Amino acid sequence: MPAISFQLVSKTYPSPRNAQSAASGAGSFKALDQVSFDIEEGEFFGLLGPNGAGKTTLISILAGLSRASAGRVTVLGSDVQADYAHARRKLGVVPQELVFDPFFNVREALRIQSGYFGVKNNEAWIDELLESLGLAEKANANMRQLSGGMKRRVLVAQALVHKPPVIVLDEPTAGVDVELRQTLWQFIAKLNKQGSTVLLTTHYLEEAEALCHRIAMLKTGQVVALARTSDLLKTASSQVLRLKVDGDLPPHLAAVARVTGRIAQFPTHSALDVETTLTQIRQAGLHAEDVEIGQADLEEVFLQVMSQRGQSSAEGAQTLTIAQGGQA
Repeated sequence: MPAISFQLVSKTYPSPRNAQSAASGAGSFKALDQVSFDIEEGEFFGLLGPNGAGKTTLISILAGLSRASAGRVTVLGSDVQADYAHARRKLGVVPQELVFDPFFNVREALRIQSGYFGVKNNEAWIDELLESLGLAEKANANMRQLSGGMKRRVLVAQALVHKPPVIVLDEPTAGVDVELRQTLWQFIAKLNKQGSTVLLTTHYLEEAEALCHRIAMLKTGQVVALARTSDLLKTASSQVLRLKVDGDLPPHLAAVARVTGRIAQFPTHSALDVETTLTQIRQAGLHAEDVEIGQADLEEVFLQVMSQRGQSSAEGAQTLTIAQGGQA
């Protein structure tokens, strides 16, 4: 039995401008289009995609906050619509938004969250959560007094307070400091090793590459890639030339480069490509520093997948899954 199963899930939002045409399907927006994949028990699974791809919509349907227009979603066998209470007890969801009750301190918030799931006398687990997430010194602080990073830690603790077997992290490290990221991933990795299933959505692709066993990529509401992380990395069409450069690249180089600050990265297939690129940089009057050649990372694969056109989502996912030996 999979921990999470998405079966032909679609979600269509009617256009608010014209209710009559929306009722007939005209002018409506399809956020998800027949999304299907399973996440096995004990997996650390990544769900990636650009803004508007449908990731949060899919998470909202999984958590019971939104209803699918078609399809079925189950959590350890419990249907999220027909058997909502059982499905929700098996889930711990960390949302993107910083939602908190301003009238309670941290410990009280965790006790109240426990009560929502009928959990009593779990002070030892609450203490472990507070310690593991660096909240012990803030246990008696009012939620209003906490920084954004500390509030994010409390959201994680609230999601885990009833010891759910399936943990859903929707952009958990967005806008937080390095210390919290390290603390969070150490604790989540520990829970995963103990058997918890983790579903992660993130824009930090280095996190997904380091943590996730398998990855699904969404684009305009469809699955366009589904494979093991290691197999996805093997699909990269080239190695990369990385270097630091001061000044703007000439247009013909900027068109093929991935630039982050001073770091420019170019796809390369041969020594001749490397020599040509470096020559063009020198001819542009720029000086290259810290030059290195390496393997493409997940961001490079992500950009390649997102740039592909004319292939259906089902065909793209099936090709990657079968050719690379991923688990559908």
